[in-house]
Parts: sequence; structure tokens; C-alpha cells
Amino acid sequence: MSSQPVKRILCIEDESEMIDLIRIILGRRGFEVKGATGGREGLQMIRDEHPDLVLLDLMMPDMDGWEVYQQMKADEKTRNIPVIVVTAKAQNIDRVLGIHIAKVDDYVTKPFSPQDLLASVEKILNQQNLVS
Repeated sequence: MSSQPVKRILCIEDESEMIDLIRIILGRRGFEVKGATGGREGLQMIRDEHPDLVLLDLMMPDMDGWEVYQQMKADEKTRNIPVIVVTAKAQNIDRVLGIHIAKVDDYVTKPFSPQDLLASVEKILNQQNLVS
């Protein structure tokens, strides 16, 4: 195993149980997962901590995920952090909007299997490693 630094993932999700679940799934693979239970808190944590990857829920009460995403991409310091949208909004139009219009890095639909989540996270982080 190479001695790469631990990848830090920020999960922005209004259900703390979902954050815990994601922390368990990704923690088993050695990722460090932090959680923010709302868009505003998440945006602040992104600016403060510069995670390697953001898992972003779309439907949150204080600030929806698209708003968080737009603010991230508008900020030079955070625009290159990859984003995987994790949402229960499974309609194809949302997926198309997400990947083609907003250019999110990937899209995982709830409920997801641990394998789906891991595959997406590892794919995006591996792409980042090739780029950086």
C-alpha cells in the first residue's frame, strides 16, 4: 500500500444518520469523513478545510445543494474540489442537469449500495490523482 495521505471527504447532508452511514462505508476504506448537516455549515467547512471531495445532498432546509455547488464553483479557492451529488431525486432530468449542465463529477442516487458509493468516490479521487 502506498503512503498517500488520507483522503478527506466532506459529506453535506441534512440527515445525520446518512452522514454516519457514509462515514462507516468510507471509513472502512481509510477515508476521513466529516459531516455538515446543512448547506451553510457545509460551505463554511469547505472553505475552512478544503476537503479532497464533497458528497452533496440536494434537498436541505437551509440552503439547497445546487446553491452550495454554485457558490463553491464561483470561489477560486474551492472550485476545483470534486463534487458527487448524493440525492433521493432520482429523476433522469436531475441527473442530466447535474452531470451535463452543472458539471458535477458524479451522481449517486439514494438509496445506494455501499459498493455504488465506494465505486463513485474511488473513481473521482483516482481521476483527481491523475490530474494533480
